[in-house]
Amino acid sequence: MATLTRQDLNFGQVVADILCEFLEVAIHLILYVRDVYPSGIFQKRKKYNVPVQMSCHPDLNQYIQDTLHCVKPLIEKNEAEKVVVVIMDKEHRPVERFVFEISQPPLLSISSETLLSHVEQLLRAIILKISVCDAVLDNNPPGCTFTVLVHTREAATRNMEKVQVIKDFPWIVADEQEVHMEEAKLIPLKTMTSDILKMQLYVEEKTQKT
Repeated sequence: MATLTRQDLNFGQVVADILCEFLEVAIHLILYVRDVYPSGIFQKRKKYNVPVQMSCHPDLNQYIQDTLHCVKPLIEKNEAEKVVVVIMDKEHRPVERFVFEISQPPLLSISSETLLSHVEQLLRAIILKISVCDAVLDNNPPGCTFTVLVHTREAATRNMEKVQVIKDFPWIVADEQEVHMEEAKLIPLKTMTSDILKMQLYVEEKTQKT
């Protein structure tokens, strides 16, 4: 068992690759399970050795990919604290917030043979939890949309204003109502702990959605 710092073997990049691939699957699945888009635009695929639903809509897929492409450098530098999928009603008021709370240990005790398979097992458990989360959530009103927010450490926020990863896809400060939801209940879904990554997933759900 080796103990390494985050700089060794460019582990930030490894974590960012793993996490962004996972978040792409998770976002597609959330949009399917919570009926944000018609089920007809989704196709069943296999990820983490379990069936998932992935969108076939080019514009939607591009938006998700562009968002995660911008998130990736923040994860590499351990500057992203939360990635949040916000589902909003027709009046642009949040009804649900799926919060992925991320932390990375400064020291990594790793065994490379088992590391990735162990992390994959943990991510699979989160995907399975998302796929059945409608059992603990109320139905959303029709006509919902979504956005993705990133909560960063303060120093990262200052730097983000200077760096634009994708042309015509800038970071902007989120509206206050997207960040805070009044009269919300908190529903924990899953927590994972591994040598390279800790993540907690919970949902903030508006008590009265209609």
